[in-house]
Amino acid sequence: MGSFKYQPGNPSVVSALGCLRRRIVIQEIALAARVVEFSDLITRCEVTHRDGSALFLEAGMEDLWRRLNQLRNDGGHLYVIGNGGSAAVASHAVTDFFNVAKLRATTLHESSLMTCMSNDFGYENALGRMVKQLVKAGDVVIAISSSGKSMNIRNAVTEATIAGGYVVTFSGFAQDNPLRFLGDLNLWINSADYGLVEVGHQFLLHNLSDRFGAGLVG
Repeated sequence: MGSFKYQPGNPSVVSALGCLRRRIVIQEIALAARVVEFSDLITRCEVTHRDGSALFLEAGMEDLWRRLNQLRNDGGHLYVIGNGGSAAVASHAVTDFFNVAKLRATTLHESSLMTCMSNDFGYENALGRMVKQLVKAGDVVIAISSSGKSMNIRNAVTEATIAGGYVVTFSGFAQDNPLRFLGDLNLWINSADYGLVEVGHQFLLHNLSDRFGAGLVG
């Protein structure tokens, strides 16, 4: 098998390098556009109360910081729930809320308990059964669903409301998705792109825990 020798000015080499450079430039442009799109989505994130009244994003986030700070001072519990990628977002958020914000924070998708509840009561009721047993008045439940349609999340939110918990929803996709109207505070990202919605939810939740870490709350 012959070896290839690089020769400056070789037309085939120049052509290959030119194609490579063009691909890199195209990829960089695509990534830059994606970053701009993400920034715009976060800036335009809509926040509403249960009655549908709107808040500016910063005002809604501040309300939530204060709520979580009061929860910490009162010794209440924070539960963060989601499915699939949103469950991963929930786990990451709980890690930061527990470690940085010193909140009594937990998720509810531990595998053996989740499969037990799903097997006995159906997946759509599994989280709701756990919420009914765990959540007390004054606790906070953060429910994450990109589509806002997940029935198990919606059922859990209903149980949390009945128990007297304060419910915060994070959703995306359709503006009229069901979850968006079930929380005391609702944050909605106007995109049908799973990646952007999930990363957007993670960004907003991380911003909350970062506020505690920076000593801006409490």
